[in-house]
Amino acid sequence: MDEYQIVELVKDRYRTGSLEVFHNFLLNDRTIISIESYEHSYQHNPSISKQVIGYVYYYRTKFVSALEFPMLIDWDFIPYAYLYKIGYFSTGYSSLGHAPLPNLKYIIYRIASITQSEFKDRLVIELVDLDIVANNVNLPKIVSSVLGSKLLRENEIIEYHELHEIEKQMSRQKLLAGYTWNDAKRIVGLYFDENERDLSKEVLKISQAYEQVFRPYRVVYDTKTWEPVLV
Repeated sequence: MDEYQIVELVKDRYRTGSLEVFHNFLLNDRTIISIESYEHSYQHNPSISKQVIGYVYYYRTKFVSALEFPMLIDWDFIPYAYLYKIGYFSTGYSSLGHAPLPNLKYIIYRIASITQSEFKDRLVIELVDLDIVANNVNLPKIVSSVLGSKLLRENEIIEYHELHEIEKQMSRQKLLAGYTWNDAKRIVGLYFDENERDLSKEVLKISQAYEQVFRPYRVVYDTKTWEPVLV
């Protein structure tokens, strides 16, 4: 499947009401299942973890900033997903299950608005390639500096303090027009959600950097016609 086909598939699953809120997995046979279904299947068929090619996060929001910059709002999910891809997993509750996901390629956010904004009757789907994003945010280098020789072993448990340190190092980077992730998130929040329009130039620069870092494939649908629209 290419990016267009995946986004259309996610849109159709939402349209038919067969997409679970929050955590879902896209399998290589074009099936989309919830994390609960995945966990149940994994108990009987552990090889299902190798069939996962995409993580689909579905939620509704009142914040226009979240619709405009989905990956920025939840930037700290990226290192978590990357760790699962390279052979790590968490023993506690996890939105990615309890086994590595070696073929995880895409992160897909499916977001709908619950406000009377310009996104009324709109469905936003944004897809990114995990490997591209990981390289653009220096994750291989950060993970190596934190885990050291542990990288030489497979199927390792990722400890909370290790994940926290990776997130902390990533959070210090100023890859978004000279801003850290949290500062950029704050600025776009003030602009879109608090109507502070004097920040327009900064938001434009952040938007351009966001495109360079995440290289998103983005489609906005009109939920009345189910056709793509510009806004």
